[in-house]
Amino acid sequence: MPTSKTDLTTLTKLGKKVKAERTLEVFPNHAPGKITVTLNCKEFTCLCPLTQQPDYAQIDIIYVPDKFVVESKSLKLYLETYRSEGVFHEHLAVDIAQDFIKYVKPLSVNVIVHFNVRGGIAISADYQWEKGK
Repeated sequence: MPTSKTDLTTLTKLGKKVKAERTLEVFPNHAPGKITVTLNCKEFTCLCPLTQQPDYAQIDIIYVPDKFVVESKSLKLYLETYRSEGVFHEHLAVDIAQDFIKYVKPLSVNVIVHFNVRGGIAISADYQWEKGK
C-alpha cells in the first residue's frame, strides 16, 4: 500500500525549515506489529554534564511500531537538541527510549547508545522496553 496524502496530514516538520525541539512526529503504520524498524544515528553529539566537553556517539533505535512510525526528520531535530546539553551516557539511553514511548507508542523499543572512547573508556548503554511488560 503506497503512502497516501492522509498519511502526511499531521506532519509539520518534513519539507520545512523548522527549529529543533524535543518532540517526535509520527505517521500511520500500514502494518502494525508486523515490521521492525532500525534507526542508526551515527553522528550524535552531546556534552559531558560536568566538564562540558563534547561526547560523540552512535545511537541505534530498534522498534516494532504499533499504529505509528516515527518520521525521521523529526528524529534528527530531536537528537539535535542534545548538542548543547550535558547528559550522562546511561541517562541518554533512558531519556530517548522514554520519549520514543511517549510520542511513537511502539509495541517495543530498544535504544542502544555507543559512545566513542574518551579518557580510554568507551561506554555503551542499552535500554529495552516492551508494551505490557
